[in-house]
Formats: sequence, structure tokens, C-alpha cells
Amino acid sequence: MDPKRPFRNPLKRVAGYFIQGLVILAPIAITGYALYWLFENVDNILRPYLNVPGLGFLLIISGVMLVGWVSSNFLMGGVLQLFDQWLERTPGVKLIYTSTRDFFEAFAGNKRKFNRAVLANVFGPDVWIVGFLTDEEMEKFELGSDKVAVYVPQGYNFAGQLYILPREKVRKIDKITSGEAMKYAVTGGVVDLDAERSSHT
Repeated sequence: MDPKRPFRNPLKRVAGYFIQGLVILAPIAITGYALYWLFENVDNILRPYLNVPGLGFLLIISGVMLVGWVSSNFLMGGVLQLFDQWLERTPGVKLIYTSTRDFFEAFAGNKRKFNRAVLANVFGPDVWIVGFLTDEEMEKFELGSDKVAVYVPQGYNFAGQLYILPREKVRKIDKITSGEAMKYAVTGGVVDLDAERSSHT
């Protein structure tokens, strides 16, 4: 009888407990750290002037909400639109401002672009990747009306690639939402969408 054999199962069990605990605690710890990092960085903006922990965060969040509420007013919305047009015409500022504005509007604004999830056939006839149809008019690049632009996010990374493909190589996804498609792509396909849906019902 192997003298080491009795110790194998207890060691495997301990290792299993450790891995199970890691699976549970790691997402909680990372989420908590991300929220803490966001809170600290926003709060630190006003910390030199208001050295009260949390007050700067509350003031900035309230200010952002106030701007959103004011911009919904017709008169103030017109003033903000004039300011927007002035920034668009300012040399040097235009590139930074318009790029940042369009990026945020693509995710959450009135001109959302990441709301049309698709499957894109890129690398081979039987290889499909999850992406988002962002532009259906490619004549500006002299590629013709049969081409479309598809943005493909990278797994576990705030980055991605833009592909210009023939329309027949792009399939629209109807069975899942754009948010679910983004989560599936960013997590590398490990998220269980069916389980998530059942937990919310």
C-alpha cells in the first residue's frame, strides 16, 4: 500500500475548497475594488477644496445629473447645443471633443451604435465572431453599398477591432439583446445567458 495514498483525497478536497472560495470571492473583491477606485478618483477631484470624504463624489454625481436634467429643457438644450457647435469648430479641441462625445453617445446617448448585435464571418467560412453593426454605409470609403462596418469587442478588455465586411458575411442576432451580446463577447463566451435570464425572472 502506498503510504502517500491516504493523503491524496484530503489534499484534493482542500484544494477544491480553495478554488471554490476563490471563484466566489474573486469577482466580489474585483467589483468592490473597481467601485472603490471609481469613488476615490471622483472624490479626489474636489478633495483639495472640500476635504470631506464622500462629499466631492456626491457633488460631482449630482452635478452630472443636473446637467442631464438641464439639457432636457428646451431653452438650456439650445444653449448647450450652441456650446457643442462652438467646440466642434475650435481647432485642436475638435478632434478630442468630437471623438469623446461620439464614443459616449455610441454607448448611452441618443445615437447609440452598440445596439445591433451581429455574428460576423471574418477569419474563415465556418468561423463566426460576436460584434455590433455600427455603420451600413461604406461608400465614403469607396467600398460600395455591399459593405458594412462591424465592431468586435475583445474579451476581458476595453478594446476591440473594426472590420469592414460584405453584408452576406454578417448575420443579425435576434434572440439575445445587445447588452447580453456585449457581455458574452467581453467575457469570452463564459457567461451563461440562460441562467442569467432565469435569475431575473
